[in-house]
Amino acid sequence: MNNLQSIIVKEMKVQPEIDAKTSSRDIIQFVKDYVVTHNFIQSLVLGISGGQDSTLAGKLVQLAVNELKDEGRKCKFVAVKLPYGTQKDADEVEDALKFIEPDETVTVNIKPAVDQSVASLKEAGITLSDFEKGNEKARERMKVQYSIASNTKGIVVGTDHSAENVTGFFTKHGDGAADIAPLFGLNKRQGRQILEYLEAPKHLYEKVPTADLEDDKPQLPDEEALGVSYHAIDDYLEGKCVSQADQDTIEKHYIRNAHKRELAYTRYTWPKHDKGPEFEQ
Repeated sequence: MNNLQSIIVKEMKVQPEIDAKTSSRDIIQFVKDYVVTHNFIQSLVLGISGGQDSTLAGKLVQLAVNELKDEGRKCKFVAVKLPYGTQKDADEVEDALKFIEPDETVTVNIKPAVDQSVASLKEAGITLSDFEKGNEKARERMKVQYSIASNTKGIVVGTDHSAENVTGFFTKHGDGAADIAPLFGLNKRQGRQILEYLEAPKHLYEKVPTADLEDDKPQLPDEEALGVSYHAIDDYLEGKCVSQADQDTIEKHYIRNAHKRELAYTRYTWPKHDKGPEFEQ
């Protein structure tokens, strides 16, 4: 490993290999400990997309909530369906929900809110690109989840894992915003490994990962957008050698999107470099 890879591997907490049973137990216990430590929490809220990450996070959180209820804690898991109009993979969302068996399911169509926001900005002379509108969708989805969490005395669960975190492949203050991120420390293949252990429907964890935020590029695969495969990202995070091209791509994403992994700077925390971080929303 080069020096930067060593730094990144240490920061992302990914182990070269995991035991699915042990890792799932650790995540469940983390969720339980967080809830018990914060007396106000009566719900955990998560948007379910039908993809690997939300399916995994949702199942583990529901298992944690089931144990908490058995132990006498008043708590529930609220799964949220957040389509923009008609969702192309709605059947897979339903399959994920059937596997998760959430305490409660809420559906909120974000299309009216997103379209009105885009229209209001246009009236003010600001025309969003299709990519920027995609970020608008991600932020609206997170806003809805926080509204539900506020209404149910709860917190929002994030789906961010280390293969996503290292590349900054999330919308700042959108899907990157959450109160807890129980999947951090796992890469993509390890998430699949745990879903397999939990006996999830195979098509949910073998599904091609996509953010599906852009109208002009519906269901654009993550790997195409990133310019690198999850296989290479996973190998890199496990400390293995990858091609020079893949290494350069991963490290470029890591450096360029560092601001997404940080809280807002204040005049006391900004390191005062000659040049600030390169921003890419």
